[in-house]
Amino acid sequence: MKKLFGVVVAAAMLGAPVAHADSVAGTWLTGPDKKGQVAHIVVKPCGSAFCGQVDKTFDKTGKLIKGPNDGKRVLWDMKAAKVGNYEGKLLLPLYGKTIRGKLSVKGKRLTVKGCMGPICQSQKWTKLK
Repeated sequence: MKKLFGVVVAAAMLGAPVAHADSVAGTWLTGPDKKGQVAHIVVKPCGSAFCGQVDKTFDKTGKLIKGPNDGKRVLWDMKAAKVGNYEGKLLLPLYGKTIRGKLSVKGKRLTVKGCMGPICQSQKWTKLK
């Protein structure tokens, strides 16, 4: 028990992301965009934060397609703000802009929220694995 506590404390001191029930790490299915397309976003630790990139894109019928954002990093520097909540940067591919964003994880649901000027939007994602 003492050894496990030491490992947890050491990980926290090094700033490593610690996995817990509501971790943002994993593969997420986005909500549909304006064309009805969805994507798989792979989120994983990047140093002391989390990063995510587009892995696959599907059209509105569910067919795998080659999307213009495949392989693009769409979130980075996501650091835990409190349990299940992260803050960092989001890419808005449609506008080619990077904005500050927030992620909120609750079980297998992820809410992605960002604002560009006075306009804020959010999208719900579902954890696949």
